[in-house]
Amino acid sequence: MGTAFFVCRNPVPLMDLPVRVCYNICIYQMDRKQVKAMKKIASRLAALATLLLVLCSMTLLAFASGQTTDNTTDGDKELQYYLGTPVNAGWDTGYSRQKDMTQNDPHFGWTLGKFFVSGHTRVTEDENGDPVFLKTVGDTVTLWFHLEQDIDQLDGKENLTIAADTNGSDTYFGVEKGNFGRGTLIVRHRDYQNNWDEPVVYTNYLSANAETGADTQVELFEEGDYEVALDYEIKDSKAEAFGVSLLPMYSDYRIFFRFSVRNGNCMVYPFDVKTKTELTNTAVTENGFYLDLAKSRYLDIDIKKEVLQEGADGLTEDVRFNRPAKDGDCYTEEGIYTITVSNRYTGQQTQKKLYVGTDNLLKAYVTTGLSIQEIRHQVEKGAEIGEDGTIQTKKHRWILPVLGIAVLAGIVLVLRSRR
Repeated sequence: MGTAFFVCRNPVPLMDLPVRVCYNICIYQMDRKQVKAMKKIASRLAALATLLLVLCSMTLLAFASGQTTDNTTDGDKELQYYLGTPVNAGWDTGYSRQKDMTQNDPHFGWTLGKFFVSGHTRVTEDENGDPVFLKTVGDTVTLWFHLEQDIDQLDGKENLTIAADTNGSDTYFGVEKGNFGRGTLIVRHRDYQNNWDEPVVYTNYLSANAETGADTQVELFEEGDYEVALDYEIKDSKAEAFGVSLLPMYSDYRIFFRFSVRNGNCMVYPFDVKTKTELTNTAVTENGFYLDLAKSRYLDIDIKKEVLQEGADGLTEDVRFNRPAKDGDCYTEEGIYTITVSNRYTGQQTQKKLYVGTDNLLKAYVTTGLSIQEIRHQVEKGAEIGEDGTIQTKKHRWILPVLGIAVLAGIVLVLRSRR
C-alpha cells in the first residue's frame, strides 16, 4: 500500500473546512480506491452540511418574519364584535323608556363600558338586522364587558357615581323589584324550539364583577338566540354640604342588544342502524340508516327516496317522496336516498346519496353516478358489478390477475438472487 495525500488546490468554503480536515486525516496511507471512496463520502457530507445550514437559515427567517414590532399575539388578533349603546331609561320606570341623551344629560359624551363578542369565525345578520355569530370546530363564542370608567368618579367627575339601585326592576324581562345594587346584568336564552329560558340576573354587577380597564368574561354561548341588558343608575350630586349630597339627581340607563349563535358547518352524518358506523357519500347498506346532525339545530334537511320502476323504456328511477327530515330520523326501506343539507346563514349546501338494499344494479347506480340505462348497457356487454357497486368491464378483468402474477414473480426472483 502506498501513502496517499490529498491537496486541495481550490479555495475551500468555510462551511466545508471541517469536512475537508477530517477527510485529509482519514485518507492517510490509503490506496487509491479507498481515497476515491472517501472523496465521495466527503462530498456527500459537505452537501448535507450545506442543506442543514440552508434549512436552519430558512427557519430563522420564518421565525423573525412572524414577529411584530408591537409584540402582537394570535389572541390579540381574535375577531371582536361590539354590541349595544346606552339610552336614558327614565327613573324608576323599570328601565322601560328609551330616550336619546342630550347635552344636559349627565351621561352625555362618555361611555361606561363596551360589550363585545369573540371566539367566532364569521358574523352575518338575521332578518331583523341583529348579528349572527357563526362558529366552527374549536370556536368558543364568548361575551365580554370592558369597563372604561371608575364607577365612583364617572367621566372623571367626583359628583357622578354609579348609585345602588335598591328598588330596581326590569319590565321587559319581568324581573320584579329588588336590590339591583350598582348595575344589574340580565341574560336570556332561546333554544331551537323557540323556548325562552328564565332570565339569568347578575345584581351588583359593576361593583362585584367588573374591573376598570379590564375585559370581564360574561358568559360562554352555544347555539341559540340571546338578549342581554345592563341596567344601571347614575347619581349626580351637584351640591354637597359637610360631605352630604344635597338634592342629588338620579337617572336610569340601559344597554340592550340581541344576537344569535349558529354552527357554521353544513353537514349531516348518516349512521348504519345496526353497526352504528358512519356511512359516507355513495355508501351501500342493507340495514338502513339514521340521521345525526351533531347538535347543529338550525340546518335545513330534505331527503328524497327513489326506487326502480318498469316503464316504457325499461327500468327507470321513480321518486317516492321528497320531504323535510330532522335529526334522528331513520330509514330502512329499500331505495336510493338523496340527503340535502342547507345552512341558511352561510348559503352552503351538502348532498349525500345512499342505497339501502341488495340490488347490484342500484348499488352501481349510487356508487358510479351512471344512469340505469348506461349501467345495464355495460352489463349487457359483459361487465360485472361488484359487491361494493363498482363496475368491472370485461377488457379490464385480466389486469388484477396479471398484476398478482407479476408481483409473485418478482418476489421469487429476489429470493433466488439472495442465495
